[in-house]
This record gives sequence, structure tokens and C-alpha cells, in this order.
Amino acid sequence: MSVTRAPATEPPPGGLPDAIVPAPPPAPPRLPLWPLSLMFGLVPLWWLLGAFYLGWPLLGALLFALLLTRGRVPLPPAAGIWLLFLAIVVVSATQLASPASLLTFALRLAFYLTALVVGVYVYAAARERASLVAVLTPLCAFWFGLVALGWLGVLVPRLAMTTPMEVLLPGGVAGTPFIQDMVHLTTAEYSARSLNPIYRPAAPFAYTNNYGSAYAMTLPCVVAFTMLRRQGILRWALLASLPLSLAPAFLTLNRAMFLSLGAGLAVLGVRASLRGNVRVAASIVGVVVIGGLATLFIPITELINKRVDSSDTNTDRLSLYTEVIRRVQESPWLGYGAPVNVDTVSAAAPIGTQGQLWMVLFSHGVPALVCFLAWFVAAAVICARATSAAGQWLAVVPVVCLVQIPFYGMANQNLAVAFFAVAFAMALTERERLSRSAGSPPPAARTT
Repeated sequence: MSVTRAPATEPPPGGLPDAIVPAPPPAPPRLPLWPLSLMFGLVPLWWLLGAFYLGWPLLGALLFALLLTRGRVPLPPAAGIWLLFLAIVVVSATQLASPASLLTFALRLAFYLTALVVGVYVYAAARERASLVAVLTPLCAFWFGLVALGWLGVLVPRLAMTTPMEVLLPGGVAGTPFIQDMVHLTTAEYSARSLNPIYRPAAPFAYTNNYGSAYAMTLPCVVAFTMLRRQGILRWALLASLPLSLAPAFLTLNRAMFLSLGAGLAVLGVRASLRGNVRVAASIVGVVVIGGLATLFIPITELINKRVDSSDTNTDRLSLYTEVIRRVQESPWLGYGAPVNVDTVSAAAPIGTQGQLWMVLFSHGVPALVCFLAWFVAAAVICARATSAAGQWLAVVPVVCLVQIPFYGMANQNLAVAFFAVAFAMALTERERLSRSAGSPPPAARTT
């Protein structure tokens, strides 16, 4: 009868033989880039379907599902600050005045969550690839959509259409002004009651201020891409699109867009001069010269003055800001959950709008605002450590955002655009630091 020897319960003297040494766990699969291309690269399609706003969190949910499937995903620096902000926002829902406000509250929260998911996805995808250029490509596709739809607003500013999403929604939901603006297709923003309306490109957004905000955030990313990729059709297409983008951008007449871009370029110029980076300085001069030449054909100063003289925008904003400061003293910790409509101000817009700073302060309280601002400040400090020309251009995105926060709302797709750019900049900065420590060539040289 044969005897089967039981396996040894202890290893033989001298340790395990080489043949049975446990193999290291396999590396997790790389995160695919097609979901980012689906989300950012097909913006014109989502706009035509009326799903650009309501479908955006669903695309974020797709990214989140892939992150869960992947597992072992690193969080970008300062993510804890944003998680604390999200926790405060969730708790502030207890302050909502009525259940009817829950829908818009949930949508804004979904945009906040989607931005974080996009940042985590981009940061992880960039860290696991030898070449960073491919990760930034979906944001460049977003830029092309922005320019193309902006020109549509210039050429056919009165275009308006009923979208499939608008038809599918229940009548009571689609008729809500907040939702109607999101699902009804328009190319430009203007006053239909004005005898001489000023047409301001807005597509794919509902409001032209969102277009100007996205333009100022994305422009540094486009310049950074052309510095990372020094050849190829996409690089030359982006360079050609820069002067073409100026007409729709300028015709938005967004003063905060010019202010935020100017602040970003000023910070970039100071850093370039302190570091002696001639390439960055030359790129700044190139962008400024192109913008200056555009003013020869577009009387931007005259158009802005005409708009200000024919509207009460400054007075309306001031009355809203004053009312926010007055009311938040009664509920400073959690705010009121969402903006509210009142008859005590001169503006038609609800209290807690006309700027992300005021929305967060009024809707979620002082602690939430501190966390919101702290994340962008931390991002600006971390990204400022970049040494490459591309990294320095990307580092101005949080600076641009900080300037826009008092004037533009960000509870929309633009917050995801900001997180995309910042997360990519953080990954690039980290790689530059590791390369300097190892004495290897800078990453920008390896991504061309």
C-alpha cells in the first residue's frame, strides 16, 4: 500500500527553496483613458442630446466604477481637504427649507463628487504611465469642442432647439427654470426683451460666464500640451486653434475671465523671471501678442463698456453679496443648504448665486468655504513646485480658479476641468521631483 507523506508544517533548514518562494502580487491593470475621452472629448454630442449637465455625473459614476474595479488607487495630495468639504455639504442638507430643494442640492453635490473622482482618476492614470501626454489629450479634445461650439454661438447666436433629454424628462421637472437652462439647447446668451441685444457665446454651457470660466482654465493646459508634445498633428492643430479661439472668448465679454487669465499670466511671468526660464517667458509673450492682435479686430473694451452701461449687473451682484453676508450671520456653520429666492434684493437671481464663493458660504456655511478655498490654495502651492515649462503653465490653473471663485459659479462641469488639470499637474510635479532625486532626465524630455 502506498503511503502519502503529509506536507511539512515547518520549512526545512536554510529557508524555502527558490522554486517555492512566493511571487510578488501582480500589478493592477492600468486605468483606461477612453472613459476620459468619452467624458471630455464628446462634449458637442452631450450638448446636442441635452445631456451635458444631467449626464455629467453619470460619466463620473463610470470613472468611479472603474476605480473600484481597479483597487489600490492613490489619492492626489490635499484630497482629504475636499473630502471634509463634501462631508460638510452633505450635513448642510439638513438646512434645506423644503423637499423641493433636494433635487438641485443633489445635482450640485454630484458635481462636487464628480470633480474629485475625475481628479483621482487622472492622478492615478498619469502616475502609472511612462508618457504623460496621452492623459492630457482628452482635455485638449474638450478645448476643441469649446472653440467649435463657441464659434457656433458667434455665427448663429439665436439658435435654440428642444433636445432629446428635454423631451424625456417629466414636464414638471423640465419646466423648472434651473433644469430648463440645462437641457434646452442654446448657443448664446442674450436678452430677448432688448431692442439691441448683445449676443454672448455660451455653448455648450447654459450661461456665458461658464464658457469664459472654462476657457481661462483650459488655455494653460493647451499651451502645456504643446510644450510636452513638440511634434505631431495634434500639437499643430492646438497651436492653430489658439488664435481662432479668441473671437468667441472675447465676445463673451467676461471681465472675470480676463482678470483671472491676467492674474495667471502675471504669476507665471514672475515665476519664469525668478527661475530664468526663457521658454516660459517666450510663450507668455506669444500668448499676449496674439491676444493684443485680436483687439485690433474686436473692440473688446468698447463692447464691455456698452454692456455695463446697458445693464445693472454690478448693482445686482452687490445687492446679492450684501444679503449673503447679512443672512449667513444667522446660520454660519451649515448655511441654508441651497440658494433661495427672495424679494429683498434688486437682482432676479437667487441669494447665494453669482459666484462660487457666495454659493458655498450661503448654502453650506463658513467651514465649508474655508475647506473649498483651502483645497485650491493647497493645489496652487503644490503645483508651484513644477520646474518644467509645461508644469509651470499648468500650475497657474488653481490661481485662475482662485480669482474666479468670487465671480463665477463652479458647481458644474468646470470644477471637473479644474480637478483634471490640477491632478495632472500634481502627477507631473511629483515625477519631476523623483527624476531630480534619481538624477535622470526631466520628464518633459521623455514625453516628446
